[in-house]
Amino acid sequence: MADLAKEESAKEVENIIKNSGIMFRSYSNLGLRDDTDFLFWFAATTVEEIQTVIEKLYKTVFGKYIIPSMTYLSCTRPSLYIQDQKTLGFIKGDNQKKHVIVYPFTKTREWYLLPKEKRQEIMDEHIAVSRKYPQIVLNTTYSFGIHDEDFMLAFEVDDIRDFQDLIMDLRETQVSTYVKNDIPMIVCVKKDIIPLITSLG
Repeated sequence: MADLAKEESAKEVENIIKNSGIMFRSYSNLGLRDDTDFLFWFAATTVEEIQTVIEKLYKTVFGKYIIPSMTYLSCTRPSLYIQDQKTLGFIKGDNQKKHVIVYPFTKTREWYLLPKEKRQEIMDEHIAVSRKYPQIVLNTTYSFGIHDEDFMLAFEVDDIRDFQDLIMDLRETQVSTYVKNDIPMIVCVKKDIIPLITSLG
């Protein structure tokens, strides 16, 4: 696609999303994975609202070039383990950080068979470690019954080394023994729609 055509197509995509009324963020994965070049993050009240936007995107010039490699679906819910939880990040409308690291997360069935008190104790340790990294914003959403994983996690951070430090610390907590799956980990760089699309070949 010629540069001018790419810019016009990018503006078309931007207009569709901005006029949709749903929450949206865009990121580049260019050169960071071999299975994806960009990530679109949508949040809406219903799945139908998201489907309507996706349908319109596929009908654009740019949409003809999209080959989806990963799609995840989840819902926001109050945490079972943090009583004083505050809504942060994307849903609250906080300023976007430079990076987001997104991944599906599933715990073992053994985890859910533990008494609630034991799970709370284990999670308290996990939460205490996470609170050592106030510069990282965690978006936890729930996929039970509507997708293949239990949760979708999205960690917003300016320096990805901070996230790496957090994960290394969390590996040493009890809850890590109950992790069934936490891949793929998708590192994304914040990029607005027009520069994102024009950066693609």
